[in-house]
Amino acid sequence: MTSADGTVIGYRLLGDGPPILVLHGSMLAAQHMMRLAYALAGDFTVAVPDRRGRGSSGPHGSEYQLAREVEDVAALAEATGATRIFGLSSGGLIALYAARTLPQLDRVAAYEPPLSVGGSAPTAWLDRFDREIAAGKSGKALVTALKSMGVEPLFNRVPRPVLDLLMPLAVRLQRDVPAGDVSIEALTPTMHYDMALVREAADTAGLFAQLDARVLLLGGSRSPAYLGVALDALAAVIPGVSRRTMPGLGHSGPENDGRPEQVAEVLRDFFA
Repeated sequence: MTSADGTVIGYRLLGDGPPILVLHGSMLAAQHMMRLAYALAGDFTVAVPDRRGRGSSGPHGSEYQLAREVEDVAALAEATGATRIFGLSSGGLIALYAARTLPQLDRVAAYEPPLSVGGSAPTAWLDRFDREIAAGKSGKALVTALKSMGVEPLFNRVPRPVLDLLMPLAVRLQRDVPAGDVSIEALTPTMHYDMALVREAADTAGLFAQLDARVLLLGGSRSPAYLGVALDALAAVIPGVSRRTMPGLGHSGPENDGRPEQVAEVLRDFFA
């Protein structure tokens, strides 16, 4: 489908039942949410877009901001008839912002949206990341991002010099991906744009005090503390919000590499 600014947004569609939008997070694409989508597809029609700048969708554009992502959600909701939306990480932030202006979205679930509260979300590393991307060092840029965000415990334990040697090789080995998927090398630069959303949304929890939609906030027990700070701030202002902590899960819980079936059980009850 085509968004308000003319950008084409591609999405995967599966299942049968009331329609749901599933938004991936940073350095991800639709392919990384398919286990979750299949787990929901028995009860819902699930639309999983490649957010702009990835895969089957058009570029971020010169005026990229939260408003563009909300426009994309509006076009997807119109195309699919969706009134329910789930977002992971930056996708969760977008889902919440979309619900502020799109009354048809009456049920919103967000897993660890990275809302920065008083500087709680780390962003100082972005300058180094941008320099490494500009120099063509996507492997080292990926290390910078993962080390700084702290969402992958393994990367926290391995010394940076070791990762700087191994990651470029891993990126090269993953260049060949199935048709329709996006390589990690192509996804890594998109982190710049997701972090732009984090900076734009910083300290805006109060905007959600008038949210009419039913909201479910999800988090993992093994996730970094700053993501819990964001959930606390949102839970304090959103009317009638529900909150659930998923035991044993980290930030990647809903992804293919996490435990998406466990997340799907909670979403199935909420969206029913």
